[in-house]
Amino acid sequence: MPPITYAEFEAVDIRVGTIVRCDPFPEARKPSYKLTIDFGDAIGTRRSSAQITAHYTPEELAGKQVAAVVNFPPKQIGPFMSEALTLGFPDASGGVVLISPTHPVPNGGKLF
Repeated sequence: MPPITYAEFEAVDIRVGTIVRCDPFPEARKPSYKLTIDFGDAIGTRRSSAQITAHYTPEELAGKQVAAVVNFPPKQIGPFMSEALTLGFPDASGGVVLISPTHPVPNGGKLF
């Protein structure tokens, strides 16, 4: 990948939020969940489709803080409108491992 400027990095708005709801997404092509994430008062809640079923159950996701891009335009994924891109890394098998802070932080905090 070519180098980017710091200004280009700053244009990607990556925030921390708390998953307040996680529902199955049986209509998705690949196993996924429908997440509702609270990004604090300034941003509010956003919905996100996430292919994270390999490592997480809906019950353990409730209350988990995650990182997400919040300034992409909404994207229609089947019958679901995704409003944020939840971030993670692939494990050795391709399953997604979420990016989370190691200590609780206020919802809406911007990655820098």
